[in-house]
Amino acid sequence: MSILLFTVLTLCVLGVLSAVVLYFVAQKFKVEEDPRIDEVEKMLPGANCGGCGFAGCRAMAEALVKRDDISELFCPVGGGDTMKAIATYLGKAAPEKEPRVATVRCGGTCEKRPRTNTFDGARSCAVASSLYVGETACAYGCLGYGDCVTACAFDAIHINPETGLAEVDAEKCTACGACVKACPKGLIELRKKWPKGRAIYVSCMSRDKGAVVMKACKAGCIGCGKCEKVCEFGAIKVENNLAFIDSDKCRLCRKCVNECPTGAIKIIGLAPLPKAPKAAPAAAAAPAAKTETAAPKAGPAAVKAAAETAPKVEPVENKKEK
Repeated sequence: MSILLFTVLTLCVLGVLSAVVLYFVAQKFKVEEDPRIDEVEKMLPGANCGGCGFAGCRAMAEALVKRDDISELFCPVGGGDTMKAIATYLGKAAPEKEPRVATVRCGGTCEKRPRTNTFDGARSCAVASSLYVGETACAYGCLGYGDCVTACAFDAIHINPETGLAEVDAEKCTACGACVKACPKGLIELRKKWPKGRAIYVSCMSRDKGAVVMKACKAGCIGCGKCEKVCEFGAIKVENNLAFIDSDKCRLCRKCVNECPTGAIKIIGLAPLPKAPKAAPAAAAAPAAKTETAAPKAGPAAVKAAAETAPKVEPVENKKEK
């Protein structure tokens, strides 16, 4: 009994001593944390999507509190309103950024881009992209296996079963950029979010020459440059046989849509401009001016006869009065 009691007392003393040592060590090496970090974390949406460039909302909150200049920091999920609220709480200037939306730049539907083979491997875009170009002759198009769908935490992107292409729901998209990173073809980009879901963009990423593009996909960009010439705002550039529309410069004038011969420029939320009528053929020549019928010239005999039959007129002499 005494041995058992001694063992229990010894363990109690060791526990107390360990607690005291741990207490002093914690006090010695403790790190003071700004209480504002907790408050800022509560203001953030808590999605932990990584769209801000940090591992999660906690890391983002720490950066917002510790940095004096937060102009480079932005939460795409919370948006401008969230950033303004945080900046007001911290007494700092809020960054001004326009909302963005993910855009899939591929218009190669099943009709426009026919399948040439069948992939019988893992249903993953990353796996398929690492093995071969895809089920079509276009090496740049959407594979349609849904890696972007898996990466999206907001249910904002899905694969259309009819077209085989990924489609983004602009109302749900938070521009976190997860789908952009997940796409091995680099087809998804963040573009300016226009009101009412409006958008104009080139739905193609092929850098092949025009003849090669047309064989692989009837909706591809052939790099003809017609859209670049017609744009009055310098929003379109053609490089490496591919046109690109800068959403920050675009004014949605829609002139480029009518100029594209392959329909590679997509227009959403807007009606296309009416196409200008074809030039009419040259106007018909104006009717000839009316000409008066000239009297036939009289011959010498007729002139002599007329002179003989004409009455003779004698000149009148002025008589002076006497």
